[in-house]
Amino acid sequence: MRRHKVVVVVRERGGNSVAAVFGTESQDAAFIPARVAKGTVLNADEASAWNGLHERFEVKRINHQETCSLDGACTNWAEEYFSRLRRAEIGIHHHSAGAFLLRYAQESSWREDNRRVSNVDQVSRVAA
Repeated sequence: MRRHKVVVVVRERGGNSVAAVFGTESQDAAFIPARVAKGTVLNADEASAWNGLHERFEVKRINHQETCSLDGACTNWAEEYFSRLRRAEIGIHHHSAGAFLLRYAQESSWREDNRRVSNVDQVSRVAA
């Protein structure tokens, strides 16, 4: 039985992000098409789990062993999210797996989307 979960994030360039948690990367088959408009250009790494996205989207792939950006394709927006998620686990939460992993991932997504918003406005958004 696999105990590890996979966090998947969909990030809009300069916009919002949506995080989800799955048992494996390949279980996200319905998640991405349900949240991304048809015709959108996606950037993804070389993981085979993303192969099915080519049926509906133009997908630019990055092989991280060779480069971090190629012909305008990069996954830096997603990598930035995962970097902050890992740092939050180490420095804030100390453990973010299990039943609450989705909530931690969603909180990190919200923090990432609102990182340039003043603290006063962040509190107002949460309280609204």
